[in-house]
Amino acid sequence: MRIHIFTLFPEMFQGPFDHSIVQRAVEDGKVHIQVYDIRDFAHDRHKTTDDYQFGGGAGMVMKPEPIFRAVESVLDTLPQEERAEAPVVLTSPQGRLFSQSMAEELSSRRNLLIICGHYEGVDERVREHLATDEVSIGDYVLTGGELPAMVIVDAVSRLVPGVVGSEESVKSDSITTGLLQHPVYTRPAEFRDWGVPPVLMSGNHGEIEKWRRRQSLERTLRHRPDLLSRVALTAEEVRFLEGLGWRKSEAK
Repeated sequence: MRIHIFTLFPEMFQGPFDHSIVQRAVEDGKVHIQVYDIRDFAHDRHKTTDDYQFGGGAGMVMKPEPIFRAVESVLDTLPQEERAEAPVVLTSPQGRLFSQSMAEELSSRRNLLIICGHYEGVDERVREHLATDEVSIGDYVLTGGELPAMVIVDAVSRLVPGVVGSEESVKSDSITTGLLQHPVYTRPAEFRDWGVPPVLMSGNHGEIEKWRRRQSLERTLRHRPDLLSRVALTAEEVRFLEGLGWRKSEAK
């Protein structure tokens, strides 16, 4: 997979992708990440990438010309079939909320282009005629789109086949299953008088899976009850949740 990031601050990406799973994905050739400085595509001698708003108003707006040139310089190098299906994502607080299902969707593409918004925003013509999607990572405002771009790259990269050593680990992640993940433990079995639940030491895999499922259900009910309406529950699981105070009718 090839990921192309367009930003006014390329130096911000020098650290986050040089560690852990993303670093290994790049070193193994499974993910290629290229960062482009939008200023390199501004043709005036001052490398101008922003200007005042028409109609007045606070804050500067990113100009359309350098952004179009930067993104199209990459799109023009792609085979026609790849160009047609390559997402061009604009990071924006106005975008649809980033989710695990969106990460899965993006990870299936051969190319992903991300435009990092900044200042008061980007010229509307970028949104209307260049970006194919707008993505927000939450209902809050950041100083720029670089951090959201890092989040998107991290979430998408780990879903590329072969990047994470254990496919089972990816499939059992919180949210991926529809529920929050069950508690996990490792050695030592006793720490400061806190022990590991005996069922996990029993070797009975059927009971272990049942315990984990119930723990996921209980944790989801406590922290993200909204997720329960999207999960296929057995009659036994519904009774278990109702015993904890959940009402199925309230989740709809």
